Amino acid sequence: MSEELIAADIRKARTLPSKFYYDEKAFNDSKAAFKGWQFALHSSQFKTNNIHPIEHIESITGEPIVIVKGEQVNCLSNICTHRGMRLISQECSKNSFRCEYHGRTFDIDGKFRNMPEFEGAIGFPSKEDNLHKFPMAVWDGLHFTSQDSPPPIPWTEVESRLGFLDIKSYVHDPAKDRDHSISANWMLYVDNYLEGFHIPFVHPELNQALDYSGYITETFEGGVLQIGKAMEGDVKFVLPPNHPDFGEDIAAYYLWLFPNMMFNFYPWGLSLNIVVPVSPTETRVLYRGYVGDKELAAKGAGAIVDTVEEQDQKIVEAIQKNMVSSAYDSGRYSPSMERGVHHFHRMMARIFQK
Repeated sequence: MSEELIAADIRKARTLPSKFYYDEKAFNDSKAAFKGWQFALHSSQFKTNNIHPIEHIESITGEPIVIVKGEQVNCLSNICTHRGMRLISQECSKNSFRCEYHGRTFDIDGKFRNMPEFEGAIGFPSKEDNLHKFPMAVWDGLHFTSQDSPPPIPWTEVESRLGFLDIKSYVHDPAKDRDHSISANWMLYVDNYLEGFHIPFVHPELNQALDYSGYITETFEGGVLQIGKAMEGDVKFVLPPNHPDFGEDIAAYYLWLFPNMMFNFYPWGLSLNIVVPVSPTETRVLYRGYVGDKELAAKGAGAIVDTVEEQDQKIVEAIQKNMVSSAYDSGRYSPSMERGVHHFHRMMARIFQK
């Protein structure tokens, strides 16, 4: 294209054209965004099992992988190097892998151990018989993996805001896990997440917990941070004196990492959304809960995440139906409230214009 799909100046820019939310080619092109880092699990999940197949990443990329904890944590291919059999189908605790097809065995770090009936094979075993290792990154108990070689996760951009949280001490709470199916394009769900503009109109309960007038959106390469301030007397973070928001009543930090990870930090802990594209008009959203303070889990903005999710789903599903309208193609951005959406659209435009 000879001109930018999304103008750099938000005051002049128009949103992504509607076809990108239903067109099959646009959907397939959009999946290139998922080649980078993806959230895998939280370190507390190793307390019960040391081997975890990561189904949601396989749903996105098609690559079966497994996170294992031995002397260190690794991300390994979940496919046997002999004939392609899947090795692990569910969470478990073991110190080795044994393929149920022909008995090939691997150490917990993925190194080939033994294989029956291969005594006559020349040049066997070789490094190709080990399980493939994928890159991993860890930040304060949050484990990520990639099937590419992406730039580092931009945690340094949010350290000043989130560094005071002891995230690795949080504990996974399966009771907070959810798996939602939504009749909408995955980008439409992300659009909705990246602005607080709709809160007074769509989320009456959340609007009572957050001070809408103090809502802040900050953008950086690879992500967006939204800051929700608490209404007077409501639950808030206890911030250290050197924190940039010290003296402010902060109810929530909403961190989005490109393209599909949403880390919602509340005084009680972390509510995580993982957006999984299914088709041009279908999306799965996985919720995972990691609790730091059980007593605060029923208070403030973080206590109504299910209600907020239901309201968001209804809105994006309603919008999706209208994307095929001949009377609508794109709209304008609010310079004050939709900087996050504009930032996301600029990132996606680089993919669509390749």
